[in-house]
Amino acid sequence: MINWALFRREIKASVKLLVIFGAIITMYVSCIIGLYDPATMEMLDGFAEAMPEIMAAVGMTPGATNLLGFMISYLYGFILLLFPMVFSILRANGLIAKYIDMDSMVYLVAAPVKRRTIAMTQMLVLIGGISLLMVYTTVLEMAATQMLFPGELVLSEVLRLNAGLLLLHILIGGICFCASCIFSESKYSALFGAGIPTLMYLFKMIANVGKGAENVKYLSVFTLFDPNGLVANDSHALLQMMVLLVGALTLYPVGIAVFCRKDLYI
Repeated sequence: MINWALFRREIKASVKLLVIFGAIITMYVSCIIGLYDPATMEMLDGFAEAMPEIMAAVGMTPGATNLLGFMISYLYGFILLLFPMVFSILRANGLIAKYIDMDSMVYLVAAPVKRRTIAMTQMLVLIGGISLLMVYTTVLEMAATQMLFPGELVLSEVLRLNAGLLLLHILIGGICFCASCIFSESKYSALFGAGIPTLMYLFKMIANVGKGAENVKYLSVFTLFDPNGLVANDSHALLQMMVLLVGALTLYPVGIAVFCRKDLYI
């Protein structure tokens, strides 16, 4: 069900983006962990108190009492949501819709390879890229904290937290992949594949600010990712993580089914 030649080619095509986003994540994770000291925490908490709406909108809340809580406040509300999401948007659009838009799909479907095999291969390329980013993030966090603050992080808590983050981004990737499979023009694939996750993130930001708009959070899949709940091993947060998994397991097969049945004007 997988075309390994296509898989290897697309993985190679992913390397440049993975390096770029890996470098961005390295910079932010290293900087944030390096800022973990009482004086800096007090300064950042002061910013949050001075601009509560802005800081709350991007998930940066004051009052962290340990290193992981500090990381959740300043990494998991914005940086580690936004950049992997952009990676998924860019990569998903290039896996299906861009091939059709550039008339390159004719060479793939003309080969003795089933459409389902092509779609499943591209799906695994996307999921593999997202997974590599999340694994790298986890290793980076553990390495940086071990160097700067040995013993401050509990591995099981970090793994649980990043497992939830991984499922969130695989689900977002599923939205982007579906859009790429549904639309034959990359501009529409990009519009919906980027627009839907971005809109849901904006809903999350609005809900974080509050002021009567809390219910908007139910329009966003980002609400299903509860970092503090996952660290605390809360059953509700774990259930929400399973919902993310179910959503991902639904979206990818839908995208593959649509691609297999659609008319390709190539």
